[in-house]
Amino acid sequence: MFPALQVLHDCQRYRSNIREIGDLWGHLHDRYGQLVNVYTKLLLTKISFHLKHPQFPAGLEVTDEVLEKAAGTDVNNIFQLTVEMFDYMDCELKLSESVFRQLNTAIAVSQMSSGQCRLAPLIQVIQDCSHLYHYTVKLLFKLHSCLPADTLQGHRDRFHEQFHSLRNFFRRASDMLYFKRLIQIPRLPEGPPNFLRASALAEHIKPVVVIPEEAPEDEEPENLIEISTGPPAGEPVVVADLFDQTFGPPNGSVKDDRDLQIESLKREVEMLRSELEKIKLEAQRYISQLKSQVNALEGELEEQRKQKQKALVDNEQLRHELAQLRAAQLEGERSQGLREEAERKASATEARYNKLKEKHSELVHVHAELLRKNADTAKQLTVTQQSQEEVARVKEQLAFQVEQVKRESELKLEEQSDQLEKLKRELEAKAGELARAQEALSHTEQSKSELSSRLDMLSAEKDALSGAVRQREADLLAAQSLVRETEAALSREQQRSSQEQSELQGRLAERESQEQGLRQRLLDEQFAVLRGAAAEAAGILQDAVSKLDDPLHLRCTSSPDYLVSRAQEALDAVSALEEGHAQYLTTLADASTLVAALTRFSHLAADTIVNGGATSHLAPTDPADRLIDTCRECGARALELMGQLQDRQALRHMQASLVRTPLQGILQLGQELKPKSLDVRQEELGAMVDKEMAATSAAIEDAVRRIEDMMNQARHASSGVKLEVNERILNSCTDLMKAIRLLVTTSTSLQKEIVESGRGAATQQEFYAKNSRWTEGLISASKAVGWGATQLVEAADKVVLHTGKYEELIVCSHEIAASTAQLVAASKVKANKHSPHLSRLQECSRTVNERAASVVASTKSGQEQIEDRDTMDFSGLSLIKLKKQEMETQVRVLELEKTLEAERMRLGELRKQHYVLAGASGSPGEAAAIRPSTAPRSVTTKKPPLAQKPSVAPRQDHQLDKKDGIYAAQLVNY
Repeated sequence: MFPALQVLHDCQRYRSNIREIGDLWGHLHDRYGQLVNVYTKLLLTKISFHLKHPQFPAGLEVTDEVLEKAAGTDVNNIFQLTVEMFDYMDCELKLSESVFRQLNTAIAVSQMSSGQCRLAPLIQVIQDCSHLYHYTVKLLFKLHSCLPADTLQGHRDRFHEQFHSLRNFFRRASDMLYFKRLIQIPRLPEGPPNFLRASALAEHIKPVVVIPEEAPEDEEPENLIEISTGPPAGEPVVVADLFDQTFGPPNGSVKDDRDLQIESLKREVEMLRSELEKIKLEAQRYISQLKSQVNALEGELEEQRKQKQKALVDNEQLRHELAQLRAAQLEGERSQGLREEAERKASATEARYNKLKEKHSELVHVHAELLRKNADTAKQLTVTQQSQEEVARVKEQLAFQVEQVKRESELKLEEQSDQLEKLKRELEAKAGELARAQEALSHTEQSKSELSSRLDMLSAEKDALSGAVRQREADLLAAQSLVRETEAALSREQQRSSQEQSELQGRLAERESQEQGLRQRLLDEQFAVLRGAAAEAAGILQDAVSKLDDPLHLRCTSSPDYLVSRAQEALDAVSALEEGHAQYLTTLADASTLVAALTRFSHLAADTIVNGGATSHLAPTDPADRLIDTCRECGARALELMGQLQDRQALRHMQASLVRTPLQGILQLGQELKPKSLDVRQEELGAMVDKEMAATSAAIEDAVRRIEDMMNQARHASSGVKLEVNERILNSCTDLMKAIRLLVTTSTSLQKEIVESGRGAATQQEFYAKNSRWTEGLISASKAVGWGATQLVEAADKVVLHTGKYEELIVCSHEIAASTAQLVAASKVKANKHSPHLSRLQECSRTVNERAASVVASTKSGQEQIEDRDTMDFSGLSLIKLKKQEMETQVRVLELEKTLEAERMRLGELRKQHYVLAGASGSPGEAAAIRPSTAPRSVTTKKPPLAQKPSVAPRQDHQLDKKDGIYAAQLVNY
């Protein structure tokens, strides 16, 4: 096994210890405790991430290929890995924010040891955040290539928030001197990447963190001073005398010598503490002044160093310019030599040109002589025929020679002319260069003199600056020696203060030991009082139990009503006893509440037992025997409870619920023995209306709370697309429940308005009794709404846990919409059509219908998004096989239609039986509230609208048809 994996497994074993350490530090109120708590949480997150993804090393630095391999090709895995990296980044940023927040609070700087102690872990945080930022950008671009943009809106919002926090963190860290010497922090772009544009990935630049291998040699550790004696400022030490607080000073207002000595010691402690605080404040102020002086001197020294460096740079630039001028001077000298050589070449070329010109003149003269000879020869041709051929030959030869000489002379002339022009141009260029060189040489000489004077001035300034630097260094050494002397004096003062503090702590420890003895004495006395009260209560209960077998008690009788009242008060006393027991366990020094509750309980329980026996004397045999047995059990349990109160060990685990069950049995038997009235039902109709409306409101509130709990469970149990679908369904269910809650509240207000306007001089109970059928309709509708809310929550819970069907949730949505319509119709029967409550009720009804439609739409959308759909591929089937499968599909369609028709018939019969039972059970309001006013003309005349097959095309997912039972419920006017 690799060492890194071994370390991870070891960390996994000690995760509980790390978590306990973090919780222990987190309960401390100092600033370091909070930082340790946040840092341990970051360590636990880091361990969990590396155990789940071993491909990532401890430094989180991997190549893009390893990241692609870790993410895989499944979009759910990529989605989950992105969420885990977001959580990892949140822990890192939370630690950095906690550190910076404490630095701002404590007015600490990065040069103090307390600040460096807080800032040291942020180096690893900077490295981790740079890698996590790069990986989340890569994964988000990959997710946007696979999923629609709306689905990833939450990811984008979370990334933008982390981007701005990380950029702010990098900016603040890069401004601190502590990080500048240890790490090179990258800078993030001004804005986050645009994930909606795929080409933006090419613009992303990976942030790179650089850590220098060695610190600069000129850096020296700074002498830092911390004084941490005594409790921190703002946290006073509370010294309290518990005995005096509880019982007051002895003998009224008389104090003994020991108390006076304690008070004098307290005053001395406070005086010494104030003096110590003054000394600490003065020392810190003196240190701050010295540090400010040192910082000012260091700043001036740094400024002198910068000026010295600038002078050196200027000197180097002048040297470079001087070298350039010298090179230019050498170039001028070379140009002068070239000029002289060019002049020599030009004179030689001119001499050759003159020679060629003379030769050309000679050739022209020869040519003229030859022309004259040619003329003479022509004359001689007329004289003699014999010499004609010879003359012609000579003529041709002479002509050829003349042409050849002419061509050669012309070529030489052209060549000499070209060379002459070229030499002239070169001569002019060299002359210009020579002029420029002479001008540059003159400037160089002038600049050389100026640079020499400037160099002399800089040398003088350099000498002056060196003297100033030496003077500053001497001042700095003197200031440092003064700081060291001050530190020595403060150290001696700190030792003296520590010695005084140890003496004071010894005195306080002695005082605390005395207080501990008094506290233990108080606890023993309180327990003795409690034990005595428990023994007395046990005697009272034993006397009550013994009266059940006393023959003289047979003549005593009691009424069931009185027994019920006594049993109810005894149950309330049990709750008070539990509260007193919890309060006693919290503060063992005060048992007054528990003793009072115990005394009241013992008397009420004994009274209940005695009256239970007296009531059994007039009751029938069977109920009387059960009542006597229950009273005996109540007495036995109460005596057992008194025994627990007398034992110090058993007292901590006392169970007051031991007597709750028999007391409830006595209460139930007393209610059964109460005489029944024949017309009690009509008299209780008003109370039943209020009770059912309250129960409906409670059921709706419970449904909202359960949906919120399911949403939290879904976030932990699901991820990816399933989490999004579950949240959308649960959010729509929550909106529906809230709309129903508002409707029920408005209906209750409308009912009160109806009762107040219609009862006249009669009471509210008489009004409900007079309109009993309408009242029963309200009760039935309220029950239906409460039951529908419970069923909707159960269906939603099954859908989220993947144990139910989406169709159940859709049916429950229709049912609860129909139930609310029934409640609205029952409320509108006796309402005034101009009532403002009625308009609000109608508006609430429309809102409920819209919310129910939203639940149906979100459920169907989620069902289509979650369920897999097979692709129909018939490319490999022949004609015969296609025909066979077509026939089989038609058979299956006919079977399903037959099953659907049978289920519709069954639904109609179930609705019919429901109406019959509702009418037969004495609740005609329920049957009348949902019976349609007219029956449709079909064979199934008694079917409700939900049981009938629709005659139109199916509605859209986001709509609810009024024929689904939402608006079909009507009430008959009574």
